[in-house]
Amino acid sequence: MVPERIFHIATAADWRRTLESGNYTTSTIGRTLEEEGFIHASRRDQVQGVFDRYYRGAGEHLVLLTIDPSRLTDAEVRVEPVGDDTYPHVYGPIDRGAVVEVTPLDRRGRSETLMSLWTKGMAVRMGLALVAMIALAVLLWAVGVTR
Repeated sequence: MVPERIFHIATAADWRRTLESGNYTTSTIGRTLEEEGFIHASRRDQVQGVFDRYYRGAGEHLVLLTIDPSRLTDAEVRVEPVGDDTYPHVYGPIDRGAVVEVTPLDRRGRSETLMSLWTKGMAVRMGLALVAMIALAVLLWAVGVTR
């Protein structure tokens, strides 16, 4: 039985190309749909394991695509055995409109929410401000301006 939603880890660069072309055709990192014959996907509970096995060292920005199989127009989803489990495979291109959510992933494969991205940005800005204040204090001390 095909899940209501399936998931695929993509490079941000591959997803940007999809926004231009309208179709996603990367099977897995470094392999196309044409080369593999299908696009690898997973259930939500399988995403972290897939990330850990295949994407942890990718060295690129990654996103998690949430796909609604009912919106695929030129592709069929088959749930097939892989080892001791089953995985959904998409036989055909994934229409941009079938992707209902795109979530950035951090280096550990966890979803980055707007709040986590904002918090990271704030931490960087606060760190830079602290470094600037320390540098200014050292400079003022060096020229003898401090009290």
